[in-house]
Amino acid sequence: MYKKLYGLMVWALLPVWLAGCAADGLSPQKVDVRKMPSPVLASQAVVLPSKTVDQLLHHPLAYHLGPGDVVSVSVYLHPALSATSGSGSVGIPGALVTNGGNIQLPMVGLVHVAGLTMAELRIKLEKLYSQYIIHPDVSVQLQVAHSIRYYLLGEFTAPGLKFSDRSLTLLDAMALGGSVNFAEANLRSAYVVQDGKKLPINFRQLLNEGNLGENIELQSGDTVVVPSIASMRAFVFGAVDKPGPVPFVDGRLSLLQALSSAGMNTTALTNAQLRDIRVIRSEGTSGELMTVNANAILHGKAAPFYLKSGDVVFVPQTVVSSWNQVIQQILPSLQAVSGLLNPFVSIKYLSQPNN
Repeated sequence: MYKKLYGLMVWALLPVWLAGCAADGLSPQKVDVRKMPSPVLASQAVVLPSKTVDQLLHHPLAYHLGPGDVVSVSVYLHPALSATSGSGSVGIPGALVTNGGNIQLPMVGLVHVAGLTMAELRIKLEKLYSQYIIHPDVSVQLQVAHSIRYYLLGEFTAPGLKFSDRSLTLLDAMALGGSVNFAEANLRSAYVVQDGKKLPINFRQLLNEGNLGENIELQSGDTVVVPSIASMRAFVFGAVDKPGPVPFVDGRLSLLQALSSAGMNTTALTNAQLRDIRVIRSEGTSGELMTVNANAILHGKAAPFYLKSGDVVFVPQTVVSSWNQVIQQILPSLQAVSGLLNPFVSIKYLSQPNN
């Protein structure tokens, strides 16, 4: 009973004790956390022209023949010249494309077909048969596609060369590589190479946000690259001693760290130059042009500015008045590292400088 009474007395006196602590200055003090202002002075969005995007991502894809494919060939009113019977592959009628890229046909013999579309093959055969037949009417049809291949490189659980019996979308092709190692993948810098060109695909929107607008049709021979975060880098050009790529450290890189790594001498730059650092940021088919006040960051008057993979930083040699001036001054540097840049930058400022 006494223990119960003692407990009640403690609870009754607790508010008085807390009030006394507050009066004695023992209560926790309220901390006034002030948010530092952003060092970004100006920003403007830029996008690739819709015509350019359609040409790169949404153009019709034609199948190109390759070794292992089986095609049937028929010549109207001349069944003896047709290649619709026989065994192009086990149980598959037609003509087999050999490893050398050829098919064997009656009368015309060996015909090289690798790399041709169905329409191109028909035109070629009509020209060949016209040496023996007046106005030959040739029909061709793909029976089996065995030459479709994709190259998956980087952060896949099963990267490498992958084969398919049909044309695939980007997601379908990536599924051939198992799963993506998201913990180590640098999706911002991932890309597809098609016909020797990097395509501006936004892999973060495709994989993280489910934006199927980024799920393009691939063609045989395409390469899908998902680089590691260990390869993350920004590019610093202009009034620095060591222009070029600057690697991230543990996935992070601030503007001041990048400028320091590039050998920027702050004492040799005017405040006007430091207040006019330019950054080109891009992903997929869109980009952002930013003017950043590095002088404010240096003097603790603005929050740190963290770069993202693929960012291009320009330190002006002299005061610049427009982004057109910036682009003209930075073009030679961009051309020197064109193969490393995000696709947007290469397409917007190198392939089509007038866009």
